[in-house]
Amino acid sequence: MSRPSRRAVLAAGAVGVSSALAGCADERSGRVVDVPSGPQRITYGDDPSQWVELHVPDGASRGLVVVIHGGFWKAQYGAEYGAPLAEDLVARGWTAANVEYRRVGNGGGFPATLDDVHAAIGAVAADVDGPVVTLGHSAGGHLAVWAGGRTRLERWSGGPRVTHVVSQAGVLDLRAAVADDLGDGAASAFLGDADEAAYAQADPLGQVPLDVPVWAVHARDDDTVPFSQAETYVDAATAAGAEATLVEVTGGHFGVIETGSDAWAACVEVLDSV
Repeated sequence: MSRPSRRAVLAAGAVGVSSALAGCADERSGRVVDVPSGPQRITYGDDPSQWVELHVPDGASRGLVVVIHGGFWKAQYGAEYGAPLAEDLVARGWTAANVEYRRVGNGGGFPATLDDVHAAIGAVAADVDGPVVTLGHSAGGHLAVWAGGRTRLERWSGGPRVTHVVSQAGVLDLRAAVADDLGDGAASAFLGDADEAAYAQADPLGQVPLDVPVWAVHARDDDTVPFSQAETYVDAATAAGAEATLVEVTGGHFGVIETGSDAWAACVEVLDSV
């Protein structure tokens, strides 16, 4: 039997979340939650891709999770891939911000995409009382980990700090991604004519150690972003004295964003530990 398309799987996940909301219960944790109101769209710039959908629970919030979608930084992949995760998280009592940003092909790439992620976090996290977690898949995992250390860089200083980071099958070593031609040259296209200064600003591996905890949730059977991306990052981070944890799951590249999967349950377990 052929595997369902990525879009079909995510659409099914969204239906499952809607059913969970109707029941007002979190089956995994047993937590009963209030039915949240619909998301609010917040723009943080003039470009059509500069927006965030903010999902807020009706009851007390556990904190903010900033959801950053993947797609190898390419314009054809958008925030629809983060929407089921945000809906699942708000049902669990989190405030969830599903971020859209400029990508390669619609004005993004280095440094514009990083500018957008920084601005999006600033638009939703300035007044948060509680943890601010970035959660990103694939290229979004790169952006989530980058965001954890971005305020140390002059261009992105001064914004709200991230307190915890969860990478889902993230691209965390840009030099290896370029060398391995991941995504048919996607990392090269994102970086453009990259020099050492660009890598110093954009590559999570070059930014270790971060002063916030990082979880790298990754499947060894991932055939899109190799497991070695997570292993290399966590090894380097822990050797440098950072708090970094490798969480091995199964389910290939997309299991971590399928809300009914064991891989997503592992991500939820990480968030429950925050």
